[in-house]
Amino acid sequence: MKTLMMLGGAVLALVGTPVMAQDGAQEKDGLAGHVQVKLLGTWVSPDGKITRIDRNQPNLPATTQTEANDNVVPTVAVEYFVTDNISIETIAGMTQHDVDATAGLPAGAELVANAKLIPATVTAKYHFDLGGMKPYVGAGPAYFLWVSDKPGAATRPLGVTRTDLSDELGLALQAGVDVPLNDKGLGLSLDVKRYFIDTTARWFAGNTLAIQTEHKLDPWVISAGFAYRF
Repeated sequence: MKTLMMLGGAVLALVGTPVMAQDGAQEKDGLAGHVQVKLLGTWVSPDGKITRIDRNQPNLPATTQTEANDNVVPTVAVEYFVTDNISIETIAGMTQHDVDATAGLPAGAELVANAKLIPATVTAKYHFDLGGMKPYVGAGPAYFLWVSDKPGAATRPLGVTRTDLSDELGLALQAGVDVPLNDKGLGLSLDVKRYFIDTTARWFAGNTLAIQTEHKLDPWVISAGFAYRF
């Protein structure tokens, strides 16, 4: 009887081993716990429209309106999969913009030059499993950090010596798709974000605040490139 029990235990162990190995392989093949890095080319298209004028010492025309130019920059995204369907992603990059007049002043008059922006963004994403392709949606906070900006050529004749764009907290919405190229973790990625965020622009003549305006940025940010998951 003891021998039969030992043989039975051995058989169960032999049968159970492939099942456990298969379960382990399934866990390994899942996305949970994996990190994905993306190298992307990114098109940034902000609005830059004036929504309010709070101070206007030089008496600029009330119809003065502005826009910020588009830019294309490299970005890196790093993503951690909490589960097979849920991930947390952040991006690294810097974009540069000029702010020009579109109305009230001569079209193209430069008001802010070489404004450099770090769009610090963290999003929570939900991935849909459609076999190979994995579309996703996401949302999260964004903090726009202006690291430098200069008075535009059109403002210096007015006595402007310094500009300041305020750092602001806002929201980013996101949608995209990852497409695998092989079974080694390499893939293609297409990503679209829409930010909802404003900034306060100030122009100073010496230490005197000469102009202060509120601007709607709300950029579209469209990225495409390669992804590698490990």
